[in-house]
Amino acid sequence: MPRSLKKGPFIDPKLAARIRHLNATGERRVVQTYARRSMVSPDMVGHTMAVHNGRQFVTVFVNENMVGHKLGEFAPTRTFRSHGGKTAKTVRLK
Repeated sequence: MPRSLKKGPFIDPKLAARIRHLNATGERRVVQTYARRSMVSPDMVGHTMAVHNGRQFVTVFVNENMVGHKLGEFAPTRTFRSHGGKTAKTVRLK
């Protein structure tokens, strides 16, 4: 269920302050964050974020299509190996 419109989008205050500082100075550097629940705002477009997925930081370049989504959506926490079962043997036909 989405957040109430009355409350507005949640953006981590510390992350928002870092982005405001980078926009004011015109710097372009990677911003590391643990705030997966923060929503992507239009101020973040064009920045590269390193979002933590529980094990490592995943580099994410923010573009306009990501506005309104959460940062955690772009840093998957689980890696799919394969389904269990026997592997199929290859048969060579002559």
